[in-house]
Amino acid sequence: MSKTIKGVWSTLILVFFALVYLVPLNSRLLWQPDETRYAEISREMLQRGDWVVPHLLGLRYFEKPVAGYWFNNISQMIFGDSNFAVRFGSVFSTLLSAILVFWLAHLMWRNRQTAYTAALIYLSMTLVFSIGTYSVLDPMITLWMTTAMVATWFCLRVSPTPQKAISWIALGLACGMGFMTKGFLALALPVIAVLPIIWREKRFKTLLGWGPLAIVSAAALSLPWVLAIAHREPDFWNYFFWVEHIQRFAEADAQHKAPFWYYLPVLFLGALPWLGLLPGALRAGWTKRVVRPELFFLLSWAIMPLIFFSIAKGKLPTYILPCFAPVALLMADHLNQICQSGKLRTLKANGVINITFGLLMAAAVLVISGILPFHIKAVFSRSELPHALIGILCFAVWALAGAISLTDLTKRWYWAALCPLVLALLVGQAVPKKVMDSKQPQPFLTQNMALLKDSRYVLTDNVGVATAIAWALKRSDILMFDEKGELQYGLSYPDARNNFVDAAHFSQWLQQARQEGNVSLVLRLDRNAAVKSSLPPADQKVQVDRQALLFYKKLP
Repeated sequence: MSKTIKGVWSTLILVFFALVYLVPLNSRLLWQPDETRYAEISREMLQRGDWVVPHLLGLRYFEKPVAGYWFNNISQMIFGDSNFAVRFGSVFSTLLSAILVFWLAHLMWRNRQTAYTAALIYLSMTLVFSIGTYSVLDPMITLWMTTAMVATWFCLRVSPTPQKAISWIALGLACGMGFMTKGFLALALPVIAVLPIIWREKRFKTLLGWGPLAIVSAAALSLPWVLAIAHREPDFWNYFFWVEHIQRFAEADAQHKAPFWYYLPVLFLGALPWLGLLPGALRAGWTKRVVRPELFFLLSWAIMPLIFFSIAKGKLPTYILPCFAPVALLMADHLNQICQSGKLRTLKANGVINITFGLLMAAAVLVISGILPFHIKAVFSRSELPHALIGILCFAVWALAGAISLTDLTKRWYWAALCPLVLALLVGQAVPKKVMDSKQPQPFLTQNMALLKDSRYVLTDNVGVATAIAWALKRSDILMFDEKGELQYGLSYPDARNNFVDAAHFSQWLQQARQEGNVSLVLRLDRNAAVKSSLPPADQKVQVDRQALLFYKKLP
């Protein structure tokens, strides 16, 4: 590949990354509960100057370890309290993962074109850019998982002792960072992914001989924080292990329960706009595993964690994000083989899939927009017609890019990467107000900011709304009213008893609180429900769809 072509590819991928991952960050409101939660945890960590014990709304919050929050802390230190800062930790992690994908592709195949293709496929996958521009911890754990597997590639391929030692140390450090990001899962995933490879290549002696070095490296990295939080909060490890690992993934009452096949549609939709390459890439990984062992390495990396998460009772789409790096690598190699062979049916099928998906989704938005005289309850109101048209445009462009990719399959296959471009840029402007009322409380809070700022006490019955209020007001003393949600553990401590007010005692509590200042109660109502008549009459009441604010003035 000439230097000119290399420069063009590098520039195109950087421009694509900027448009899809950076430009839209500040144009979308934060979603509750995830984004407002992680925004507020990091804001409170910076405010308290405590980088050891996570707190949410001033309460102990032990659902995750601490390293993922560090990414967001640093981001907020650099970029301030903005939506861009809240999401940049995820974006930065995704960028580093893409660089590792590029590097590993080049190591495996010594083909820079395939390496660029792998990075482009990875960055343009629907699940990757959706989660990679969303403030959750999964992009961070994906980064450490990808780092661990790249290190594993070196562990199994290099011979000189110094290089092998460095590789195993790097593997341990990646696992240690993963452990401090999302717990014991980060230690299990690389082992699960690599076991078939070790078995097939008969590398048990290598694993047993060098594996302890990785364990020591992981322990050395994480031990200072492990001991620090155990000293500060002795119950952290008991809660984190039993509740956040055993109950969440294995027990009958696990959170987010879903059937075994749950991740198949997630995998298919997440692989768009490259879905047409998926079957052939997986098939090639299996059928060519003997003559090309690197394909089996990637296949094991992709499939084993997918099976693990499918067996677990608790499931969320974000959990399988670490599987998409090896899938992108398999697809890039498969695409290279297709172009060399001249058998382009797979690329044609991929283009047809993108055209079909774009048209179907555009039609679906049209149907729910209320524009057509269908007897279907419209999701968009009449005043939101521009939002619906933006949604239609996003998917129409998806279909158009798929069609352009078909005009010259050998030279324009990369147009598939542009399918989600307009969607990524404009999706924030296509959100219906009904969804905003449910998941994006910022407009309502902004509308009533004067009342909230003038309140000595602020209460709410929803944790996601509470974190949004705390983030907007830059104060952590938001009280929970009648519902504890995910804060139940933190509220169980004796020093947190004043952070919760139940409905039965609210009138009595309110009488005393109004002696000290104004009180605001923010409620998230059921659809078409009204504020309960049992609540004390407010001096001022504001209700917009499913959100209500009751304002009680200070008593004279």
